[in-house]
Amino acid sequence: MFFRRSKPAPEATARDPAEAGEPALPNRLSPRSPGEAIKPTAAPPPPEKPERERGGLIGIVSGLMTFAVVAAIAAMIAVTLFQRQTREPGPLAADKVVVIPSRSGTGEIAEILKNEGVIDHTGLFEFAARFGGRPPLRAGEYLFKAHSSISDAIDTVATGRQVQHAITFPEGLTSEQIVTRLNDNDVLSGEINEIPTEGSLLPDTYKFERGATRQQIVNLMKAKQREVLNQIWLRRSADVPVRTPAEMVTLASIVEKETGRADERPRVAGVFINRLNKRMKLQSDPTIVYGLVGGRGTLGRGILRSEIDRATPYNTYVIEGLPPGPIANPGKAALEAVANPSRTKDLYFVADGTGGHAFADSLEGHQRNVARWRAVEKSRQAPPDAVDKAEPPAEPSAPGRASAYGPGSNTNAAFLDAPKADPGTRAFDASEGTRLDPLRNRTYDLGSPKTVPVLNDPAPAPRGRR
Repeated sequence: MFFRRSKPAPEATARDPAEAGEPALPNRLSPRSPGEAIKPTAAPPPPEKPERERGGLIGIVSGLMTFAVVAAIAAMIAVTLFQRQTREPGPLAADKVVVIPSRSGTGEIAEILKNEGVIDHTGLFEFAARFGGRPPLRAGEYLFKAHSSISDAIDTVATGRQVQHAITFPEGLTSEQIVTRLNDNDVLSGEINEIPTEGSLLPDTYKFERGATRQQIVNLMKAKQREVLNQIWLRRSADVPVRTPAEMVTLASIVEKETGRADERPRVAGVFINRLNKRMKLQSDPTIVYGLVGGRGTLGRGILRSEIDRATPYNTYVIEGLPPGPIANPGKAALEAVANPSRTKDLYFVADGTGGHAFADSLEGHQRNVARWRAVEKSRQAPPDAVDKAEPPAEPSAPGRASAYGPGSNTNAAFLDAPKADPGTRAFDASEGTRLDPLRNRTYDLGSPKTVPVLNDPAPAPRGRR
């Protein structure tokens, strides 16, 4: 008979109240068997440190942002006040031109403007000029408007928009006379290297800034003349008997000295073109003067009878065809007139007493025109030696030679355009550059009526030519 050994009863295992679904009793011991060890319960975890660190960083960031906002507001207020001060009207009562010397620093410019009454606060000007984001200040001559603000003054000097001066050269001046005018201008600086070639300069009004050199103006006039001459030469009439641009300038210079009326230039050019085609002498009085005095351009008196037949390379009463070079610097209109002259049969012209000329295609018609001009001249009672003119012989010396009877030259278009001259008026041949020249040593813009000088000299009698 077998007996089974009975197994001991399993020991009761400790139960976790949480697992059994019972509430935990932290300070009480659960009932256990007498031999079971007592196990302590786990303590609660300590608070997490990273949460404290994040809270401190947020406070710092918040403080910085608050400071930045306050600083931004303060900066905006400061900028607004600064801009308001720089834009307040300045103390200058009227427009004023101020010269800023070269190599002047910001502080020196501020002192100059304060001394000239343009600004009140040099420190504010310097700060705005240095930190206002504008271009560097530049030396020069500037016009400051009345009550210009500091901001306006800085803009004026920083942009470099300087005062523009003008010098005018009327058509028909010689190169020597042009150089004299340049030397007489005290705004320009420097010396001219040499007298430019006759006919190489384009008469016009030229703008420049203070500090520009005289040689720069000469170079500009040369460049403009080459540009205009090349353009006109390309569109010249094929019938014009000039072989080179230089010959066209020579003939244009004669036309320029013969008449100051724009509407007559093409017809006067046509007379000389017809004479060249017929191999007739040009017989132009201004060529006599240039042959005698050259670049001076004026005799200062009338042409003597003996000088009409005096042989010089330029005297077109003696030589045939064109002279060896120009006798003045012609303008664009005279060059255009030679390139495209009027198509007429005219061979002669003489003053008509109204500021223009009477033209004729025959010697007989010309003599009648001369007789009319003699009557006009006699009525004016002008002394025979009071005008620069070539006195004609009683009768023409040859059938192809017309009487040269007519005073004056193209000294100023306003003179020649006068409808009628008063009795006893005087005309002067090539008077530019002498005391008789009303434009001498004057610089002004002909386009501005406010700057054109008032001429008190009486208008000369109109020209007369072959």
